Amino acid sequence: MRTPHWVLSRARCFLQFAEGGVVNATNLALFQWLTAGSQPTPWVLAVASAFALWSSWLCAGILALALWLHRPERAYLCIVAALAGLASLASHAIALSLNKPRPFMLGLAPSYIEHSGRGSLPSTHATVMFLLALAFLLRPGLRRLGVLLLVLAAVTGWARVYVGVHFPLDIAAGLLLACAITGVFAAAQWLVRHLLPFRASHAGRTRDDKTTATCFWRHP
Repeated sequence: MRTPHWVLSRARCFLQFAEGGVVNATNLALFQWLTAGSQPTPWVLAVASAFALWSSWLCAGILALALWLHRPERAYLCIVAALAGLASLASHAIALSLNKPRPFMLGLAPSYIEHSGRGSLPSTHATVMFLLALAFLLRPGLRRLGVLLLVLAAVTGWARVYVGVHFPLDIAAGLLLACAITGVFAAAQWLVRHLLPFRASHAGRTRDDKTTATCFWRHP
């Protein structure tokens, strides 16, 4: 996926800001505080490794559960799933373009899970998981699962820092990207609900028919 120039431009501006003295020092300090280091607590490392490796599958399972339990939301959830796929591609493309090294590549900490050396900012795990959580939180009927997804995304962010494959700034960048994409999606929903004119057909379709046809854009 080729990332638009303006997206890369904003990402580079964020990176220049992040590499400033205070932000970079805070990022490194948080990393040293959160990471496992050379002598991790075994059970904490086991838990962190499990979340770092498998939480994305748990997230997918929650999405599948929502599709099964919330039939009226299926169209909305399918759109969200497609949006998550696009967000993943965008995150990978930005990380590839910026090519920021991971902590274990800089010798700041060992990597306790196998991982490639591709760019780390933004975190794709954080981008996709926070996006799903925020999209669920937009729908009243999905908010309980949204809270669960939000907690899962936060724990996964900690876990991937703990095992040495991300900096805290990578997770924050993923959250910001997720917020931006979700914001655009929410704005599109608002436009469809409030600004698109309703045109009654000559076949006698009512406004309720129109509402039903576009219910996945509406809050239940």
